[in-house]
Amino acid sequence: MERDIRKLISEMTLEEKAGLCSGADFWHTKPVERLGIPAVMVSDGPHGLRKQAEAGDHLGLNESIVAVCFPAACATASSFDVDLIHQMGETLGEECQAEDLSVLLGPAVNIKRSPLCGRNFEYLSEDPYLAGKMAASYIRGVQKWDVGTSIKHFAANNQEYNRMSCSSEVDERTLREIYFPPFEEAVTASQPKTVMCSYNKINGTYSSDNEWLLTKVLRDDWGFEGYVMTDWGAIDDRVQGIRAGLELEMPASGGANDARIVAAVKDGTLDESLLDLAVERILKVIFSYVDHRHPEAVFDRDKDHEKAVAVETECAVLLENNGVLPLTGSQKIVYIGEFAEKPRYQGGGSSHINSSKVTSALETAQAKGRNVSYVKGFPSDKDELDDAELAAAVAAAKDADVAVIFAGLPDVFESEGYDRTTMKMPACQDRLIAAVAAVQKNTVVVLHNGSPVECPWADDVAAVLELYLGGQGVGAACDMLLFGEANPSGRLAETFPYRLEDNPSYLFFPGDGKTVTYAEGVYVGYRYYDTKKLPVRWAFGHGLSYTTFSYGDVKLSSDTMDDNGTIDVSVEVTNTGSVAGKEVVQLYVSDQTGTPCRPVKELKGFAKVALAPGETKTVTMTINARDLSFWHKELGDWYAASGDYELLIGHASDDIKKTAAIHFTTAKLLPLHVTGATTMGELLADPRTAPALQKMMQDAMKNSIFSSEENLTGSESDKAMMEAMMTAMPLKSLISFGVMTLDQADGLIAMLNGLVQ
Repeated sequence: MERDIRKLISEMTLEEKAGLCSGADFWHTKPVERLGIPAVMVSDGPHGLRKQAEAGDHLGLNESIVAVCFPAACATASSFDVDLIHQMGETLGEECQAEDLSVLLGPAVNIKRSPLCGRNFEYLSEDPYLAGKMAASYIRGVQKWDVGTSIKHFAANNQEYNRMSCSSEVDERTLREIYFPPFEEAVTASQPKTVMCSYNKINGTYSSDNEWLLTKVLRDDWGFEGYVMTDWGAIDDRVQGIRAGLELEMPASGGANDARIVAAVKDGTLDESLLDLAVERILKVIFSYVDHRHPEAVFDRDKDHEKAVAVETECAVLLENNGVLPLTGSQKIVYIGEFAEKPRYQGGGSSHINSSKVTSALETAQAKGRNVSYVKGFPSDKDELDDAELAAAVAAAKDADVAVIFAGLPDVFESEGYDRTTMKMPACQDRLIAAVAAVQKNTVVVLHNGSPVECPWADDVAAVLELYLGGQGVGAACDMLLFGEANPSGRLAETFPYRLEDNPSYLFFPGDGKTVTYAEGVYVGYRYYDTKKLPVRWAFGHGLSYTTFSYGDVKLSSDTMDDNGTIDVSVEVTNTGSVAGKEVVQLYVSDQTGTPCRPVKELKGFAKVALAPGETKTVTMTINARDLSFWHKELGDWYAASGDYELLIGHASDDIKKTAAIHFTTAKLLPLHVTGATTMGELLADPRTAPALQKMMQDAMKNSIFSSEENLTGSESDKAMMEAMMTAMPLKSLISFGVMTLDQADGLIAMLNGLVQ
């Protein structure tokens, strides 16, 4: 039905309009019953519904309804499968319709700056391109059911330590290249109904007060059409929030902030038209849900549990395998570690799901009649090792054909609200793994964790399978993967460094509690490790399979491109093994123009392709000028220098299979204001100033020291030195060396500025 929302707003009182800009309670918006404006409910996500039952405490702390826990974002991002995450989003959207939930709070796309961030399990990747593509697809899936999403947390919320008050000190280039792109891609490609602003400050200004963030970037630059809500309790100055572009405060403030809005309008410090605009944005989202209910929607928990299992089989990453996997029915196998019977499958905090059922790997193996025995070894919830348990585990491993150790991080090690202090696993687990590996060459480690861990035993075991936090079906999925009923096809969406100290943010994370400086800039994750050529345990994009793949040569639709062009990049991929499998083809771009301060490579395309044994398929990805570009501060826009770029096709960031070269030409001209400090090199590199400068300098140089016989006929090193000196020489220094007078220099500067205006 068509609604005249502006007419509706005109009939609202000032108090009703202000009231609509904050929650009625912890989960509902306020109704205006006399005008037919209903209350709607929102719910935590993003990998399951955390809807509180009607008898909830309205503080968000009590038990939520029984729901289905899908794999967390740390796992789903590792699928590198936009279709898979879209289907998961569709399932969640239908569940929301069935449960009368208007907005699902997610996805969470904050970049994994440090492996210590306590909420990394809920975030997608260290790479902004991957995070953006996966988030956009998820949003389209959920919103297909006319349920809104709330992409979060905007922006630069990359730690839990003092997240409600700390200021993220980060330059605009880093924001634009690393921390903004997942939000930008989601907005421009999928238009989430809402955006959730973060708690923290950005360069001294709270996100909820930040007009540059919420209006200039989000709306003016990207075209966001929905409303912005706070994270729960993230409000700072309520009136400034309205001015900045913050529409909905969650949860309620007991009417205090509503009254501040009313008072500000009455005393003229807040333009009522801004309040009307905020109300209009909120009402559009409310009615987009209310007017598009789906009575056919069903929350089938058993069916959706099976979907959760299927999703996890696509997400798990086989990190190491010397051939011991897949396991066979004829082997005598021992499962060790309490995670085998009590898997850790989700993180702690606001995304915690009251799961409808949980299947463990041990339970699944027993139900299938596998030849599997079990020894506890160590507990799943603490760092504690009993010597008798250790001895029993070693003895059982020695007596078996294969030992599978189910390890990982206990709940208390990572959660919303606080950060980890170490990348290490519990010492009891490392000790047991080492002891078992010493007596059993066929030792397999299965990991349950939300972010990277140090693995000092990795070179001593036969295989490592990373399950991440795989949702309530993790045990069933694990069994299928271990025994070859499913072929691992996940790839790491983040780098596993050898140790915490190798991480680029190590010296700066998490700051002093007041501020945290993002001093590593754009060198986050593999951008740092690959540029520095620093070895890592497992690289971004890494993941093994039970089959093998080969790559043909790269074919390009063109080897030249300009600002408005595109290039199709194609490569043939063949399954050279004996079982069906899926390869993730990754496309990286490398700037070869000599532009300083650029990572050695950046992901700009990926595709997951299923291949039968012996089958070949062609994978095609497309790049454009933005994919070659970096954020240029002075230009205030994306910029790629003219010159050569290399396209890299790889299996991982450190495993490039094929390359191709292209030449790019830009018509963009960088801003230039000529002063006495402007160097000769800058002027000679700019096509607007180079011809005139060269002509003037030819005559001026004749009578200077630079025209001496020694400088003209000296050694190659002398000539190189002179060339370097001239390139770096500012215009003002030409006066000191007798190249020109002060008046001539002033005239030259004026003339050159005239050329660049």
